Amino acid sequence: MLTVYGVTRSRASRIIWLCHELDLPFKQVPVIQAYRLEDADSPGAPLNTRSESFLKLSPAGAIPVIQDGDLVLSESLACTLHLARRHGQPLGPADLVEDALMLQWSFYAATTIEPDALVILFNHRNGQAQPGAAQATVAHAAERLVRPLRVIEDHLARHGHMVGGRFTVADLNLAEVLRYAQGHGELMEPFPAVQAWLSDCQDRPAFRKMWQERLAEPE
Repeated sequence: MLTVYGVTRSRASRIIWLCHELDLPFKQVPVIQAYRLEDADSPGAPLNTRSESFLKLSPAGAIPVIQDGDLVLSESLACTLHLARRHGQPLGPADLVEDALMLQWSFYAATTIEPDALVILFNHRNGQAQPGAAQATVAHAAERLVRPLRVIEDHLARHGHMVGGRFTVADLNLAEVLRYAQGHGELMEPFPAVQAWLSDCQDRPAFRKMWQERLAEPE
């Protein structure tokens, strides 16, 4: 059975959402981020990203990690792309062209969108930037996201989905990255196709199942 190492309040959410989409059984080992613990190295600390047993799987000390048979794989987008490719249609690629496009959009999400989207997430609460310097930080991050959002808006307006005219792992990966900036209404407002697509992605039963599991975990 596939094993997913990581709490759902982490990038493991991407893998868990995909598993629910695929009806793929998995075992979850809830490894918590060390920075969330008062003393991650104490004898009584829960399994975390600095635990010796976990570092044997992930020398980088980062979640998520999956164990799929003999394969131990880190990096969440590598994990989702691997599982989608292994389990095939409809979420995985139908051919090499779709495979390349799924890689393209997943890397675009990770390199062009995620860094600034995370800045917004960490400095933005209840639809507003936090007081002080955080407001300028959020404003600059949002400004940098306008261009990639225009690219995605145009693509979705023409094609409806990222690859193949259907919901695939490329949509899932991008939607999970864009979720970080979703609370910035002023940023998202000029992009109706992105908003509608993101709403559709998050209305899928597999996403809702993952999200309920995420909310059930302690913050």
